[in-house]
Amino acid sequence: MATTDEPVRRTELRADCARCAGLCCVALALTSSADFAIDKPAGEPCPNLKHDFRCGIHARLRDGGFPGCTVYDCFGAGQKVTQVTYGGRDWRRAADSGAQMFGVFAVMRLLHELLWYLTEALELAPSLEPELRRAVDGTERLTLGSAESLEDLDVIACRSQINSLLLRTSELARAGVSQTPQNHRGADLMGAKLRGADLRGADLRSAYLVSADLREADLTAADLIGADLRDADLRGANLARSIFLTQMQVNATRGDAGTTLPPRLIRPSHWSR
Repeated sequence: MATTDEPVRRTELRADCARCAGLCCVALALTSSADFAIDKPAGEPCPNLKHDFRCGIHARLRDGGFPGCTVYDCFGAGQKVTQVTYGGRDWRRAADSGAQMFGVFAVMRLLHELLWYLTEALELAPSLEPELRRAVDGTERLTLGSAESLEDLDVIACRSQINSLLLRTSELARAGVSQTPQNHRGADLMGAKLRGADLRGADLRSAYLVSADLREADLTAADLIGADLRDADLRGANLARSIFLTQMQVNATRGDAGTTLPPRLIRPSHWSR
């Protein structure tokens, strides 16, 4: 059963741009496309980034040709790197122009994403609580390491270890939800016509659901970890009890007032348009 520290931890895993040094606006590469209006190499500041590390077009990113920025979520890694790992220093003052900081940011983001999943797993699988808590504590210790230790961390090995625990959590959470559970793990469902589909307890891990029609579909207890939901139509869909769904995935979709989301996620502002 989740304890009182879970809401606190989840708050720490949400982006707080006011405490960050605009890391995602510099560290990430942009490719001119429907998501970004410009090409920008990794390590070069976005021209919209102001001196105070705020976005100059934040209120009109979608209209300004940067809808991809409204989708991205660092899971709170930006403020952790800025305030904890580097003690409030920013990349502009770094001798290496922030190269190490950007690399550490990439590692921290993955660790925070894993913590997001583990925090949810604690709520889903009480029987695995001892193992899950050890994984949470171990991952949190890693996030508090030095910049050098984070830079040298084998994040692939960390993810592999935790993924096996998340798989067990998923199996427990989905058990008995549907008499005919569907396995679509890694499936190519791009543009699939799934309106009104019964996907309760479905394994949709890493499935390609780009532009899929999921209107009014029931995704109760469906495992969506790593699923590509870009431009998926979720109008009227039931995701209230979907598992391992992230804000970044939801931000990339289309929905409406009839779309139900887990309470931990926020309804994207563009859904009201």
